[in-house]
Amino acid sequence: MSASWVSLSSKLLCSPQNTITCSAAAITMSSSFCPSLPTNFKSTPFFSFPRIQSFSSLISASATKDEIPARLGFLGLGIMGSPMAQNLIKSGCDVTVWNRTKSKCDPLIALGAKYMSSPEEVAASCDITFAMLADPESAVDVACGKNGAANGMSAGKGYVDVSTVDVTTSKLICGNIKSTGALFLEAPVSGSKKPAEDGQLIFLTAGDKLLYDTVSPFLDIMGKSRFYLGDIGNGAAMKLVVNMIMGSMMASFSEGLLLSEKVGLDPSVLVEVVSQGAISAPMFSMKGPSMVQSKYPTAFPLKHQQKDLRLALGLAESVSQPTPIAAATNELYKVAKSHGLSDHDFSAVIEALKAKLQTQT
Repeated sequence: MSASWVSLSSKLLCSPQNTITCSAAAITMSSSFCPSLPTNFKSTPFFSFPRIQSFSSLISASATKDEIPARLGFLGLGIMGSPMAQNLIKSGCDVTVWNRTKSKCDPLIALGAKYMSSPEEVAASCDITFAMLADPESAVDVACGKNGAANGMSAGKGYVDVSTVDVTTSKLICGNIKSTGALFLEAPVSGSKKPAEDGQLIFLTAGDKLLYDTVSPFLDIMGKSRFYLGDIGNGAAMKLVVNMIMGSMMASFSEGLLLSEKVGLDPSVLVEVVSQGAISAPMFSMKGPSMVQSKYPTAFPLKHQQKDLRLALGLAESVSQPTPIAAATNELYKVAKSHGLSDHDFSAVIEALKAKLQTQT
């Protein structure tokens, strides 16, 4: 890849005279703006290397009325994917969606999204395809399986996997995507339902730097910050470490709430005390009041937290790093799952401790 192409790509994406803002909201989140798809560019691949000189001339000639063409695909419209795709649509992006359960696509179609019946069709019709799947198995199937996205990828396209998967899975998907000539970026997110709705996610990316530079305006619409971490696997590893810490923090917080109540203290006051001290964390302030009331509205499903702990333990094992606290925490989340709490918020892990207390008494 020549330096001139990278420079030109950045110029096309970031030069104010060559872009038109998607919305005022996008301006506040990014210094680059999300492009929608003008009809006269519908056949131009986003990374069309052989035609870049012609493409550059078209942009220059029509900068006052058109934006850089980008057809975006979004695969997986669950608790995270749906609000992320909605933010892209509301910012004026041309988005095509797919989900195993088609009814989950309907709200986005109502907002202006297009629909395709398979990941392959989405990837074939779009310049950049995002994927947000629940687990490694789903991520591999959607990317590499029958009618998977890889079948619709080709040179000039990009695939951005924002799912939380292990390093091995990310490298497997990367290999399948890149074998088509397309570019690949892993970009798992730190944040749950509310940050996804508010466009306040944190993207932990690794892979093709050119694709990272190109999709940064779209990441800035969906998130508040982004990190480029280098080689494939680094983004996945960072996300697993973060979620390992988060799961352990929640388990310890749960123990504290129950202990305070057991010795006659008001756990609601404990939440206030914690929120004002050195161990203050937004998670405690947000989750604490509802946990005291034994309510667990789902922002991050408990089953996904346990899955991430399991993957983090596998990562630690691969480098012979002891993680005894995370291992014990993982067992607690498994107990919570056995009590039917998989689809509750991960803060429901406190119920596993309550169950243990009851069996002991």
